Amino acid sequence: MNTLNADTDVDLLRSRASQQIRSNQLDAAQATLQALIRAAPDDVPACLELSDLMFRSGEYQASSRPLLQAAEHLPKNAPLLVHLVQHLIARGEIVTARMCLDFLAQAPNPPSELLVAEAHQRFTLGEIEVAKEHAERALASGADSPDDYHLYAMLLQFTGDVEKAEGVLEKALRRWPDFGDAMVALVNLRKQKPDTTFLEHIEKQLKTIPSHDGGATKKFIRAEFEYARFKTLDDLGCEDEAWSSLERCNALMHELNPYDIQAEDALINAFVESSDLFGEVESVKQRFEGPTPIFIVGMPRTGTTLLDRMLSSHSKVTTAGELIEFWRQLHWVADERPQKTQSLRKIVARNAEINFREVGERYLEHTQWRANGCAFYIDKLPANIQMVAFIRRALPHAPILHMVRAPMDVCFSNFKALFGNTSSYSYDLESMAHFYRGYSRLCAHWHASSPNCMLDVPYASLVSDPQSVMQKVLAYCGLDIEEACLYPERNMAPVATPSSVQVREPIHQRGVGQWQRYAKHLEPLREALSDLL
Repeated sequence: MNTLNADTDVDLLRSRASQQIRSNQLDAAQATLQALIRAAPDDVPACLELSDLMFRSGEYQASSRPLLQAAEHLPKNAPLLVHLVQHLIARGEIVTARMCLDFLAQAPNPPSELLVAEAHQRFTLGEIEVAKEHAERALASGADSPDDYHLYAMLLQFTGDVEKAEGVLEKALRRWPDFGDAMVALVNLRKQKPDTTFLEHIEKQLKTIPSHDGGATKKFIRAEFEYARFKTLDDLGCEDEAWSSLERCNALMHELNPYDIQAEDALINAFVESSDLFGEVESVKQRFEGPTPIFIVGMPRTGTTLLDRMLSSHSKVTTAGELIEFWRQLHWVADERPQKTQSLRKIVARNAEINFREVGERYLEHTQWRANGCAFYIDKLPANIQMVAFIRRALPHAPILHMVRAPMDVCFSNFKALFGNTSSYSYDLESMAHFYRGYSRLCAHWHASSPNCMLDVPYASLVSDPQSVMQKVLAYCGLDIEEACLYPERNMAPVATPSSVQVREPIHQRGVGQWQRYAKHLEPLREALSDLL
């Protein structure tokens, strides 16, 4: 076949696939795209399209193959490369995604929009310093949207440059006064004081943003400014006024992100009613050398970031941040397309047939690069509390540290945090109590099923007697105590969590009993949790 005929056939196949997709003939479209890729192995758009179709049809594991093939024929087309990177990350193919990003970084004189895209993808991978460099270059090259400024400011905050972050956010708010993301970030950078608050600006914006009929976007922005008002008044000690703003903020967020009690109950029941989740634990040490992950799990706002900073101050330990990699690789090996809680329930039901050795192998393959020469690296994703049994089966040599905080403190800390459009349980006191009960029930089940599956680390003990607690933590991880672990404020590594500012302070006990300032407002929560207190 001559080149002209081959090109014509490829064009015909591409046209046919497009028509089949428009007609919702997805099986036929898959077959056509496969034929197209056989004829033109370097057709990256066809590989992306085929991967999407496979993903939609539930072939989660198989949907990686076209992406990996595309990565063997990297196009000199920046937007297409970014698209490929996004797909690879979503499928858990992190090593290949980084290779593509490294190739993309070689582009001469990249435009600002490409630098922004690279910054976002590096941020997604937890490469904060590299992401910050790209974001800074993007602004210098002409990037000029509110989100561009916000991204750069957050990366500055995560790397500890609070003053510069403050300047970037103030500049953004001067240009876009109703930019809620910037307002929230700004008030969270430091404790607000009477002579340095942004209360006048916040109040002015609240007068102009619709409180009810503005649609989802306006409601979210209003919630952000109500949160900023709460944070400011809370810092100033005006609890009653602050609470009113927090209630208004959370009422809007609860409306935008309703909590699914039935789905949460179904998931916890699936875990608790399965007696064989820990299975037969076998070691993968013989098959994998190299750095060992340490998992820090628990409820959000329990002090997981503080423990991460203290532990990663050890000379043999580094932090990898909050990774969803175990969850991704579990779904990949199980060949279950991620779907909120439904896919995890299916995995629980099918756990006996899942190859957990492969889960561990893929997890290590795609995370060990994060160790940066250290013997241990920390995976600090609180939600991995749901993964404890699976981690034990996949990585039996990996320590799991469970941060535990007093129920009222942790629930109030969640209720007063603005998590965005996630953590829907946290925007309503009844939902908060329900979620905490499920978490408590799950932890009790883990301990009853496998008493040594994880080490509980009480937050109150950690901040009151850090040396004793850290000795136990380090011994559990097979490490000796080092003085640096007691001074997390000296840890200069980036930290990309909501508490990134607080954990750069010396250890303190301000968070113990913090809820009591709002005791009268939190009485319904206290009553709902009375048997757990």
